[in-house]
Amino acid sequence: MKPYIYKPTQTFHMVNKHFDTFIKLLGNSFRFKMFMLSKLPAAFFAGLRIEKLTYDEASISVHYKWFNKNPFRSIYVGILAMPSEVSTGILGMGALYKQVPAVSMLVVKSEGAYVKKAVGKIVFTCKDGAIIQNAVNEAIQTGEGVAVKCHTIGTNQNGEIVAEFDYTWSFKARKSS
Repeated sequence: MKPYIYKPTQTFHMVNKHFDTFIKLLGNSFRFKMFMLSKLPAAFFAGLRIEKLTYDEASISVHYKWFNKNPFRSIYVGILAMPSEVSTGILGMGALYKQVPAVSMLVVKSEGAYVKKAVGKIVFTCKDGAIIQNAVNEAIQTGEGVAVKCHTIGTNQNGEIVAEFDYTWSFKARKSS
């Protein structure tokens, strides 16, 4: 069965009780770097950093540097996709952290728009943590796949929008054996 796009019917969400532990683990810059080196090596070399991580919001940054550049003296579009995806995915990972039953997550669609030349420090912020947590809770309760569309906005140091992305994440509770 194909997952449907989750539309929340309420604003209240039950937060994963282990989310604070997850924040402490990845909120530590050394642990986040080690996580990226082992799971997302390209993001490690691109220099992604966590700027903010809460239940509802995640901000991930990347800087213009030699490794990230393109011939037009801006950040390569593939590099911009990394912090944008991580800003949405880290909220999903926090919602799934130590859940029983375990829940799988997968990107099923991505869309992006580049608005302005990306130079300097670019920060992607996603504020869809509550929607993600509700979708995970529903996937656990129903045992069905639930998809949620997450929006993230990349801004430069002047607060100008550089790029916007939408990622559709699918969540499904694994059957316990």
